[in-house]
Amino acid sequence: MIITPPDAASVAGHAAEMYADDIAEDGFVYVHTQAMAINPEAHAAFEELIRAVVPSIGVRVYEAATLGAARAIGSTHCLLAHGRRALAVGVLDEAGLAAFTAHDDRGFGPAEQAVVRYSARLSTTPRAMTDADSQELRDLGFTDRQIVDISLAASLRNYFSRALQALAVPVDAVPGLPPGTAAALIRLAGDSEASSSPADG
Repeated sequence: MIITPPDAASVAGHAAEMYADDIAEDGFVYVHTQAMAINPEAHAAFEELIRAVVPSIGVRVYEAATLGAARAIGSTHCLLAHGRRALAVGVLDEAGLAAFTAHDDRGFGPAEQAVVRYSARLSTTPRAMTDADSQELRDLGFTDRQIVDISLAASLRNYFSRALQALAVPVDAVPGLPPGTAAALIRLAGDSEASSSPADG
């Protein structure tokens, strides 16, 4: 990437918190964190939006929306980060995540599988979506607030992932992922990016 992130010795406020969080969790600062630290106010607003949507849908549905969107747009950064997150919080086990890399969503429950599909459509062909898409979520018991928040969760992943892709931010290895799973997620991102239709926006 051509942008120059702030040096660790010069960051303050939210940017310093971003760096410290990465170091506390993984022992180093991710390049994508450094890139987003150029506008820490925007990153703080992004995190605040996530905190606004997760309570109504819960972590499982949020991760389903996030992974569905990330797979659809071929986001290596987010597939690795949220693949690990899904394992850590018990949304998917290793077999379920391995299946996900092969476009098999059996590791998710039926309602979560619908969220994955919905998030993929939102991420690739949003102008083609109709009431039938959200009706599928309604028929599975999701409320108005939850349908809105699922839409926002998938859209937020597009916002963050596409910014990283546009800036050509390098991808760091994510500790805590089985090597084979990490490699499969990286291949998945490449395959998805190559085959996805341009977003209709």
